[in-house]
Amino acid sequence: MLENRKILLCVSGGIAVYKAVALVSKLSQAGASVKVIMTESAQQFVQPLTFQVMSRNDVYTDTFDEKDSSVIAHIDLADWADLIIVAPGTANVIGKLANGIGDDMVTTTLLAATAPIWIAPAMNVHMYDHPAVKRNIQQLHEDGIRFIEPSEGFLACGYVGKGRLEEPEKITELVKNYFTREHKLNGKKVVVTAGPTRERIDPVRFLTNFSSGKMGYAMAEAAAEMGAETILISGPVSLPVPSGVTRIQVESAEDMLKAVEAHFDTANYVVKTAAVADYRPQTIANQKVKKQEGGSTIELERTVDILKHLGQQKKNQVLIGFAAETNDVCKYAKEKLIRKNADYIIANDVSEAQAGFESDTNRVTVFGKNNFEQAFDMMPKQQLARQLFEMITDKEESYDS
Repeated sequence: MLENRKILLCVSGGIAVYKAVALVSKLSQAGASVKVIMTESAQQFVQPLTFQVMSRNDVYTDTFDEKDSSVIAHIDLADWADLIIVAPGTANVIGKLANGIGDDMVTTTLLAATAPIWIAPAMNVHMYDHPAVKRNIQQLHEDGIRFIEPSEGFLACGYVGKGRLEEPEKITELVKNYFTREHKLNGKKVVVTAGPTRERIDPVRFLTNFSSGKMGYAMAEAAAEMGAETILISGPVSLPVPSGVTRIQVESAEDMLKAVEAHFDTANYVVKTAAVADYRPQTIANQKVKKQEGGSTIELERTVDILKHLGQQKKNQVLIGFAAETNDVCKYAKEKLIRKNADYIIANDVSEAQAGFESDTNRVTVFGKNNFEQAFDMMPKQQLARQLFEMITDKEESYDS
């Protein structure tokens, strides 16, 4: 399944290095060509010879040990790879990369790379939760690096918690899925809306909601990874633009409607994750409204229901809506599917812990035509976005065949 795929494995020092040996074996068995770079600390746990035998390639350990005088090794390896995986990813290598430090073979190669980089962290549960480590991970997220979340379980240090390197079988499956879906949206245009909208009351106040935009940005990132021309129409959030995505910044529901309409006719998929305001003030004050004794009333009017509007206008577009509910999720999602003339409604209970607006994880159920229904377990939003697109594109292919 990975025939002719070139994977560079960067191994940093931790007890989980033994799993990296198994990962090389799994990737090689799947047909990939694997080359390995080891840090000095990694060599304290496993000898380079072990990786050489498993990969049937030279193992690189020293920036200044040039095995081929016709090339510069760390540049050549960076250019060679289709995908780079750092496993195990220690707090040390994560910190170095987040701060642009290249002081060994692994970090200099990573800084020279243009291929996608995945990091599979492995460390003590308290280290993984340390503010400095979380800061560095966030920086690398913003730099476009993808993380394979560590598992929870018994750690070598004796603690039980999050920090175990993901199993080699699971990482191999993720790699297979990545290359399988790599071109599934080639030639397609995907429009994604994300984040909240703001409806102005006066120059200093507005109505809004708790949407962080994380799910929408994850959907845009997944679409771009699968080869789509991706337009992300975003309300005001502080998230970085995913690689390969064109972002259009908007503020109000009216702004978002106009931006979506400008791209709707040429879109193949429209994904409405944005939490658009249902109401806006009838009048917007030109100057700050001063507080006064007693209560105050703001007259509101309905905004255009963008999803319903698109459902009435659509021709061949696949229209995907999101439903953030707090009760009777299934009932409201099914009603919304029909009422909005959508192809799919992706519903979640935002009152559930770790599945709300600002969380990094989500649990959803997808509802579609012909009584289609599929539930997805709790998982990181980036991972969920990829699985949602894979499922939806597979379903659409089955309808066309």
